[in-house]
Amino acid sequence: MLTYTETPEKINSEGVGSSKVLAVLSGPLRNDFENLIFPYQTFPKGLLIEIFNEKNEKTTIEADYGIYYAATALVDLQGNVVIKGHDGKKLEAPQLFYDRGNEWAFTQEKFRFTNPEDGTVMDGEGMDIKKDLSFLNAHKTYGLMLIKEEIDD
Repeated sequence: MLTYTETPEKINSEGVGSSKVLAVLSGPLRNDFENLIFPYQTFPKGLLIEIFNEKNEKTTIEADYGIYYAATALVDLQGNVVIKGHDGKKLEAPQLFYDRGNEWAFTQEKFRFTNPEDGTVMDGEGMDIKKDLSFLNAHKTYGLMLIKEEIDD
């Protein structure tokens, strides 16, 4: 398990201070290749990433296989990738990359995005999305979608 934290304030000379968990990467098996020139870790039996926002709300990312590249903070997720937001939004894709540093996920593969807030299901190919599923930029979309319009008085 890998846990990423931040300290909002400087830790005092006694080593006392507070920290906040930003993300947790875990899986049943982790292979560590941190001693190589380009270090990485594999999760051959599946990977679960739990990401926490400033309100401590959790977004999860699950995949059948994962590779974490420490030097670039990039995670390559493969096989049945599912992102679930704290608000019920869900993104499904066969492969997805999660950029931990920029807090974005992206793919060139086909995807399905389900939004229970407005009852829509969007299918497409290629997209990038904010880690909490609050903003989606789709490259191609298919099928029928509900689009809300604001009416000016």
